[in-house]
Amino acid sequence: MKPHPLFVKAAAIGAIAVLLSLALGRIGALVDERQRRLAEAEQNVEESQAGRQALLGPLLRTRCTESWDVQYGHGAAARSGVETREFIVTSVPARLDVTATATMEPRWRGLFKVNTYGLHAEMEAAWAPVRPALRHANGRLQCEPPVLQVEVTDPRGIRRADVRVGSDLLVVQPGTGDEKRPQGFQARLPDGWLRAAVPAPVKLSLDLTGTSELGLVPVGRENHVTLAGNWPHPSFGGRFLPTRREVRKNGFDATWDVSALATGAATDLSGEVAVSTAVPLTAAAVAGSPDGVRGARPSGQPEAFSVAFIDPVNPYSLSDRAIKYGLLFIGLTFVAVAMVELLLRRRVHPVQYLLVGCAISLFFLLLLSLSEHFPFAASYAVAAGACVALLAFYGRHVLGGWREGLGFGAGIAGLYGALYTLLQMEQTALVIGSVLLFVVLAAVMVATRRFDWYGVTAPR
Repeated sequence: MKPHPLFVKAAAIGAIAVLLSLALGRIGALVDERQRRLAEAEQNVEESQAGRQALLGPLLRTRCTESWDVQYGHGAAARSGVETREFIVTSVPARLDVTATATMEPRWRGLFKVNTYGLHAEMEAAWAPVRPALRHANGRLQCEPPVLQVEVTDPRGIRRADVRVGSDLLVVQPGTGDEKRPQGFQARLPDGWLRAAVPAPVKLSLDLTGTSELGLVPVGRENHVTLAGNWPHPSFGGRFLPTRREVRKNGFDATWDVSALATGAATDLSGEVAVSTAVPLTAAAVAGSPDGVRGARPSGQPEAFSVAFIDPVNPYSLSDRAIKYGLLFIGLTFVAVAMVELLLRRRVHPVQYLLVGCAISLFFLLLLSLSEHFPFAASYAVAAGACVALLAFYGRHVLGGWREGLGFGAGIAGLYGALYTLLQMEQTALVIGSVLLFVVLAAVMVATRRFDWYGVTAPR
């Protein structure tokens, strides 16, 4: 039995839809490949300049020695001696004030833009008097001048670092001197600073470069951090959100107020670590054995807050989202052509369906290629306008008149407008898409409510 021509044509259109879905899949794979190249470009910039940065500090590290007299033996064999213990005291500021400004400095690797920034930070830290406790009643304590240390994730990004106590500018040296956190810089404070009844505040001025993200660990007992930037799309993350923030078209301002009651960073980073000249320092001593530590050193990363300088108009992510609607676009277009074919009695060949589907598929490739050189909105308008004009011209000949062709083009333009709305409204994309599909289904049902489907499928 010879199959009905309508079923043959439906099978041909189904095969065309499968081929077009494969084409959309290839375009989607191209988007993924470009995204990987963007990630490679970002990694290349991080390797050449500096990566994501996080600040930890300032902290004070003081090396002290306690000595005490001991008596060995009894009676005539008794003899006296001296025992000592060495330890390092790490103390956090009682108050830490940070005022920082981030200025975007984009870098390019070919077509790919990488968001890098330059940070200027003014920091003022005040400590309570540092008085290490004696463990022995007749103990004598000697401490070296304290060393101030600041850790950064990638020290290659340090452009300038100044440390002042009063009017004195201290010598800044690379490295923190801490085996666990060696990346950063240090400065030795004056000897008299430790013996002062109220130590003078320490002021730091830091210029730092980084890529994509900036983090800060609230090491003080009380922390007040103010950050301003000229990037209008900050993403605040980490363990603490800003207490106050203002995001404008030309930048943002954010303020964090974090106390030691809300974070364990100050407790984790402060304490004493034993150093013995007779017995080598072991992992057990650092971890908190009785003769080692009074207050264990942190085993993991301390709590921090961060700001990521994201680019919401990423052409690759938007193109990827658009392609996910590609098959739906092709299906709706085919439905529109089929309705015209049935209602106006216009015969449309499967090859013509294929050409219309190819034009719609090519839109996504045009959008991807143009958005690498121009703003996404302009690229979308050019790609959509070109495809609408082509389909309106082609529809004039397929459907038999300019009125039908322009109507067909207007319908395609409406679909492109709906897609752009979906791309811009990410949070409401689902509800808009579902309403759009319901409207299309309702329009098809209303248009074909009196159609004789048995007459179409009946044998000729």
